[in-house]
Amino acid sequence: MSKLALDGGTPVRTKPFPAWPAFGEEEERLLLEVLHSGKWGGTGRVKLQELEDRFAALQQANYAISVSNGTIAITLALKAAGVGHGDEVIMPPYTFIATATSALLMGAIPVFADVEADTMLLDPAKVEAAITPRTKAIIAVHIGGCPADMDWLAAIAAKHKLALIEDAAQAVGAQWKGRAVGALGDAGTFSFQSSKNVNSGEGGMIVSNDKAVADMAWSIANVGRIREGAWYQHEHIGWNFRLTEFQAAILLGQLSRLEEQTALRERNAKLLAELVGDIDGVSPMRRDPRVTLHANHLFLLRIDPRITEKASKKEFLRRLSAEGIPVSAGYVPLNRNKAVLHEIRSWTGEDRLDECPICEHACEREVAWLPQNVLLADEEAMHDIAAALRKVAGSF
Repeated sequence: MSKLALDGGTPVRTKPFPAWPAFGEEEERLLLEVLHSGKWGGTGRVKLQELEDRFAALQQANYAISVSNGTIAITLALKAAGVGHGDEVIMPPYTFIATATSALLMGAIPVFADVEADTMLLDPAKVEAAITPRTKAIIAVHIGGCPADMDWLAAIAAKHKLALIEDAAQAVGAQWKGRAVGALGDAGTFSFQSSKNVNSGEGGMIVSNDKAVADMAWSIANVGRIREGAWYQHEHIGWNFRLTEFQAAILLGQLSRLEEQTALRERNAKLLAELVGDIDGVSPMRRDPRVTLHANHLFLLRIDPRITEKASKKEFLRRLSAEGIPVSAGYVPLNRNKAVLHEIRSWTGEDRLDECPICEHACEREVAWLPQNVLLADEEAMHDIAAALRKVAGSF
């Protein structure tokens, strides 16, 4: 076995991976158009309207509503779908904290249902077991850009008359059985935060095929106005959660290269999965054949328990990083997050802990991420990643 870079050996990879964010003359041109138009805020409805129309078409939705960020997008989608104070919302524990806090913001209570061990996606069987008379909605999180099992989750939602919201923050462009995610349930939400495949620093989008849900989401984000109403006609309680024309300009530029970038990520992710599949000690996540297009915001790896019985996950990642491969430990289980549990107690007066052993074990011992920008490199880079994984796995 060749000497590890940590021990003075030569790293497998010394070349940098593609920088992120990626931008060019198109973003600059569009930003200058907004600057000189004098219509900068969220009521100009020039670039914003174009953005919403293009995004709705991309996600095969009838309606798209731009908002200030992905967190508030989930809150507004839940509220527009009829979720309110005291209602329970079932969600996976393996997600960014915003999935939970978006519900807690309005007093809705997160209920955590465990994930599938080989996908880290919400397990529909665990969802059904978690339903109570207080349950009002399910949030399906498309982790890493991989769609959850929308057939099974939609069937559960229909059977129990629950709202189904898609947290597609990482899944712009992804498809389930040839249909774009987002409008497969009652509403779907996207994030344009800096790390996302399409980004404007901050920002979000809600999509839906349900006019009533879309109109209500639009109203809440626009201080309670209605689409065709007068300027001071406020028919609902709402707030200002609008995106700006500057952000819309950046996003239009970003969308101009999304198709090409998504295709490159898909090719590289499939190659990397094939290469990793031949390595003893690590494996890629299972990809459901009904996932016809993966957004590949993250490439999730599973470290064999035989390795993490000898050393910590942290040590494995430290060695891989020393070989020139950017890698992250990923999320911690939200069902164990003290701040989330404290907030649930503040709303309900109850101490509650949802047991999610699969997620908890995976977070501590098994799952690691490669960020999306590594998948924008060339095929040589995929072979370098696999070589580094083989070298590090073989060192234990």
